[in-house]
Amino acid sequence: MPELTSIPFQTITGDTTTLAAFDGEVKLIVNVASKCGNTPQYGGLEALYKKYHEQGFTIIGFPANNFGSQEPGSNAEIHEFCTSEYGVTFPMMAKISVKGEDIHPLYKLLIENPDTKGDIGWNFTKFLLDRDGTIVARFDTKVDPEDPKLVTEIEKMLAK
Repeated sequence: MPELTSIPFQTITGDTTTLAAFDGEVKLIVNVASKCGNTPQYGGLEALYKKYHEQGFTIIGFPANNFGSQEPGSNAEIHEFCTSEYGVTFPMMAKISVKGEDIHPLYKLLIENPDTKGDIGWNFTKFLLDRDGTIVARFDTKVDPEDPKLVTEIEKMLAK
């Protein structure tokens, strides 16, 4: 089984990368969608990113169209939406699948991890990884990015 940090994926602009590109940073991985009731979470995610980025924190958004066809656009359309509607500056990746037979290998490992096990139930599920790329927590889709539980976990990881 490949290591989580070595699994390749595409950025929203078409470059190939891995989580290793974010080594040394606390990472929040989020499956996102542009036409979802939770889409306003982009605003909270961007606020988190701006607040903690200088301390070594990043958010990595993975658009996915697995739930109610709520991410129908192309990568270019998604990128335009995120930047124009929510001012997103955190890294966005190319659209992937986060469940089912075509699940991306990164998400397969995230949902098979003993501490965060379970299928993705909806858009905006969040996985927190420490600076070494170890999965430390999973937050449900309904957990707002600025929820004290999530912020506390991020701050604990940044303090290490």
